[in-house]
Formats: sequence, structure tokens, C-alpha cells
Amino acid sequence: MLGDSRKAQEVFHTTLREAALRAPHGELPNEPFWLFREARWRCLEESKTDLEAEPLEMKEHEITPEASLQIEQFEPTQLAVWISAAPEPQRTALALFYLNEFDYREILDLAELKLSELSRLLASGRRQFQAWLNTMVPQVPKV
Repeated sequence: MLGDSRKAQEVFHTTLREAALRAPHGELPNEPFWLFREARWRCLEESKTDLEAEPLEMKEHEITPEASLQIEQFEPTQLAVWISAAPEPQRTALALFYLNEFDYREILDLAELKLSELSRLLASGRRQFQAWLNTMVPQVPKV
């Protein structure tokens, strides 16, 4: 989410340290995603100090059936770099979506989004991602 693994590790360790300090006193919130939400807010705070790129119009292509074959040609870190460059809250929505660990209700809760906003962010992000894939990996010819 930060585009810098060192900063991400610092945020992760700080969040876990706080949880460890609060747990013996029974001070942890009784929410299943407290830790994820806390780490996300810390990442957002950390990224406020960084320079942000100006918003730009990204090409969008319709998602193709060959997309999964195109994606397989990348290392997970390359995909993470692409997602980390997305503007917030799209970055959070895409990261949670592509982790394949959360259902839509959980993503809505973690990202603090409305269903229509999440749907718009994911659809737009996936079409932009397809356009990027098409420039990085030529489409596999149909057999």
C-alpha cells in the first residue's frame, strides 16, 4: 500500500506492537478487522508525508478472458507495485480484492466504502489494469 517495503514493515510492526501492548489490559477492540483497519490508517498517515503523483487519465480496456494468462507472466511484486501506484481509496479496494482473502462485505468494512463506490473503484481499476496488461504482455492469441 505504501510502495516501499521498509515503510510497510515499520507500519506493520508498529501496529502489532500496539496490539501486543493493549491485549494484556483487555483494550483491543472487539472487531474482527481492527488490525487491518488500524494498519490501513497508519499507511494512509504515512503516505501523507510522501509526494503524490498528479492524477492522470489512465486508459481502460475491457477485461479479456486471457487476463489470467497475462497475469501469470508477472511476479507478485510487479502486481503489488502497480496496485500501490493507484490513488486512495482505489489502492485499498484493489489490494483487498486481489488478495482473495476477503469477501465484498469485508472489503466494504475494511475500506470504509459504500457498495456503489467499491463497485466503481474495482471496475475502473480492473479495466485500467487490463490496459496496462495489454501494453506489458501481448494478448495470447485465441486458439
